[in-house]
Amino acid sequence: MAERTRLAYLQAMGIQAWYMRLAAPHFAFPLPEGKGAAAIEPNPSIASPRSEPKAPLPSARGVEQKGLTAPEYPDSTATGKDIVHPSLLPQTEDIFYEDVPPQTSPSSTLAEILPAYNWDELQAQVASCTRCPLHQGRTQTVFGVGDRNADWMVIGEAPGEQEDLKGEPFVGPAGLLLNEMLRAIGLLREQVFIANILKCRPPKNRDPQPAEAAACEGYLKQQLALVRPKIILAVGRIAAQNLLKTTTPVGKLRGKVHDYKGVPLVVVYHPAYLLRSPLEKRAAFDDLRLALHTYRKLITKP
Repeated sequence: MAERTRLAYLQAMGIQAWYMRLAAPHFAFPLPEGKGAAAIEPNPSIASPRSEPKAPLPSARGVEQKGLTAPEYPDSTATGKDIVHPSLLPQTEDIFYEDVPPQTSPSSTLAEILPAYNWDELQAQVASCTRCPLHQGRTQTVFGVGDRNADWMVIGEAPGEQEDLKGEPFVGPAGLLLNEMLRAIGLLREQVFIANILKCRPPKNRDPQPAEAAACEGYLKQQLALVRPKIILAVGRIAAQNLLKTTTPVGKLRGKVHDYKGVPLVVVYHPAYLLRSPLEKRAAFDDLRLALHTYRKLITKP
């Protein structure tokens, strides 16, 4: 990979790079004054919107993470600090991976699953859910957010304290880092759909219990069937193990293209973990590139 390209990726991920004084990077530019992420024009070769809206689907009856501090890098969207424009990120030919065939699944593909609810009905079902004891301690459910026609679906584990208060997944320090991770591959938060394995916050942000994940699984499957993503990012151990029905450690799941009902799935470390272990950002950066490479192969198939 060209040095200019490598440095562009690292800067977008918030990974500090050192330069010779006379070889300072020249590929970053400041955001327009007073503008945030909305001012950035996405790269159409990376985040190609679907050309036509989906037909309406039929209706049917019946963190704040404890102990975490803010990211060690400034929030570029808030300070106007130089960021990398998505159009400067490399095209497919700049990324090289040995092709790993996705695991095959005997179950039906996502495209064959007909949603039982439309979006409004499903959101109402989640908001009134009492399938497990977690509903007793929630402030509100955290349904999901983003583009409901997105090609990319990002799935995390469960709401934390701030998510429970705001009703939106991935807010706070971990959410800021997730935004930068997406930005590193030319995506804005608004261009993907973000959801969690659980829709309610577990007490003290503990790991979800199997029975709780099973109670929410139907809601997540319905969201997947409604969005019909072209690629899935499983963020963190809990999300990856629940989606892939495995107990394999996350370190052994990352770096590969998996299969979820016919949809390629790439595992990436959780932003909260990366805040505690910043050296692992490079591994997360590699996984994001793998996801981008996989997506580009899908959309360029004849």
